[in-house]
Amino acid sequence: MPKTIREVVAVFDDVETLDTAVYTLETRGFDRAAFSLLAGEKTVEQKLGHRYRQVRDVEDDPGVPRETFFSRISRLEADYLPAPALAAVGALVMIGVGSLVPVLVAAGAGGLLGAALGRMIQQNHATRVQEQLASGGLLLWVNARTPREEETALGVLRALGAHDVHAHDIAV
Repeated sequence: MPKTIREVVAVFDDVETLDTAVYTLETRGFDRAAFSLLAGEKTVEQKLGHRYRQVRDVEDDPGVPRETFFSRISRLEADYLPAPALAAVGALVMIGVGSLVPVLVAAGAGGLLGAALGRMIQQNHATRVQEQLASGGLLLWVNARTPREEETALGVLRALGAHDVHAHDIAV
């Protein structure tokens, strides 16, 4: 008999409510790794061999590709943290050179790389959000390790206005 895990599924009509739901669940003991979202349309189509019309068509499919959930805070961190962090790393690496010009060049390159990375994460997120909203909503899966976690997730997601909220087992 294959091993299964319990999972709660919900569909949201906007990013803000999705972020609020995940934040609420995190404050109730859920780990950041418990949340996943539907991957982008191209990835789903490549994996499944066909396009989905509505998110409800794939919400219970264990083979559908998923992506890590990045909260609003994580997306802000991606926007603002890499540039200074990579600039500082570049500066630290170059400190031994002795000249200020190479240090500034390395810091600037690190900053540009960080800014580009943050922009890429935001663009990917925005594209995925638009695709899913056009197909019925933002699909969220929450791993529930215990019956109590399942009950908590179902209650929070319903209370915050998610629709098609239910739990299912998936083989691992």
